[in-house]
Amino acid sequence: MAATSSRSLRNVETRKKKAKRVIPRAKVTRNQGNTAGARKRLKKLAAKALNARAKAAG
Repeated sequence: MAATSSRSLRNVETRKKKAKRVIPRAKVTRNQGNTAGARKRLKKLAAKALNARAKAAG
């Protein structure tokens, strides 16, 4: 079997057009998920931010 590319030229064109139409958005800075690990990490980050804010306030 010949090794053919997985994306056809037409597909590439379509993807480029879609990419051009996309609304620019800021990148996600932290993983917000609904799994136990992600929620735990978010909770930890929130606590660290809260402590930092409290320390800065006085």
